[in-house]
Amino acid sequence: MLVTQQKVLRKFWYALMPMSALDAGPQPFTLLGENIVVWKGADGKPAALRDRCCHRTAKLSKGFVENGNIVCGYHGWTYDCSGTCVRIPQSPDSSIPAGARVTAYHCDERYGYVWVALEDPLQPIPYFPEEEAPGYRRILQFYEEWKTSPLRVMENSFDNSHFSFVHKANFGMIDNPVPAKYEFRPNDWGFEAETHVPVRNPEASFRITGTTEPVTERHLTNRWYMPFSRRFGCVYPASGIHHIIYNCATPIDDGKLMLVQWLYRNDSEEACSTQELIDWDRPITSEDRDILEATDPDACVDTRRRVEFHMESDKPGLMMRRMLMDLLTRHGESEVHNPPEA
Repeated sequence: MLVTQQKVLRKFWYALMPMSALDAGPQPFTLLGENIVVWKGADGKPAALRDRCCHRTAKLSKGFVENGNIVCGYHGWTYDCSGTCVRIPQSPDSSIPAGARVTAYHCDERYGYVWVALEDPLQPIPYFPEEEAPGYRRILQFYEEWKTSPLRVMENSFDNSHFSFVHKANFGMIDNPVPAKYEFRPNDWGFEAETHVPVRNPEASFRITGTTEPVTERHLTNRWYMPFSRRFGCVYPASGIHHIIYNCATPIDDGKLMLVQWLYRNDSEEACSTQELIDWDRPITSEDRDILEATDPDACVDTRRRVEFHMESDKPGLMMRRMLMDLLTRHGESEVHNPPEA
C-alpha cells in the first residue's frame, strides 16, 4: 500500500513533532507527502498550514511568527491560524485580494506533541489513559525518521515471533522461538490483544523490570489504533511495574515515517531514572528499525494479491491488513501499490 495514494488516510490524526520544537519558530513537516508548516499561535496552541505562500509559493517555514501569525520570509505576507492573509506590507492601504489564503489543517496538542489531520478526522486522537491516571510519569523517548512503512511498524509491534531473533541480545529467548498466543478483542477502529510472554531478564534490566529473576514474565495488553498508532501495555507481574509504551508511526511519504515513542511508568525517578529507561529501550528500538528498514515499505493490505506467505503468529498483522482493506473499500478505494516484481 502506497500511503500517500490512499485518500482516506488523510482523515486521521498523526503526531508530528514535540510542542517544544515550536519554541524555535515555524517548523516544516511532510505528512503523507503534504508539505506543512506548524507554529505556535498567540494563545500558545499549535496551528498548521500548507507550507506554501499564496503570493510566490515560498515555504512559510522559512518565515517567522509575529503576534501569533506566520509571516512569509520572502515578501512578508502574513497569515493567521486559519490560513487567511491578514497583511501585505507593501500595500498597507489596499484591500487584501479575495481568496488570498493558504490551506489550513486540523491541529491540536496532546501528550506533549503536535497532532495534525489533513482532512476532517474519522476518529479522535487516540486516548492514552495513563496520561491522566495518578501514579504515572510520562517520558518522551524517541523521535526519529525511519525508512519503512507505518504498517510494517504496527505489525512488528504485535509480532511475538520476532523477539527470539531480532532481540536476542537483550530480552529475546532464541532457544524458545515458539511465540505466545494472543487473545483478541476487536473493535470498530482496531483491537486489543492480550498475552503472557516469558523474557530473559539479564542484570542490566533488573531496575527496568523491578525483579532479579533470570527469566520473568511480561503480561501484555496491547492495542492497535487504526491506522498507525499502538499501545504496548507491559506489566511485570513479579514486581507490579508498568512499562507502557505508545507509538505513532507518522507517514512522511511512501517510504519514510517519523517514529514517535512515549513511555509511561508507575514508579519513581529514584527507582529507575528517565535516562536508564531511554537507554534500555534504545537498542530494542534500533534493532526493530534495522530489520524493518530491510523490508519492502509497500506492505500488502489486499492479501488476495498473495505477495507474501504467512504463519499463525502473523494473525495480528493480518487483522490489521483486513481492517485497513475494509476501510479502503468503505471509502470507495482500492489498494494502490507498486507493480509486482518480474
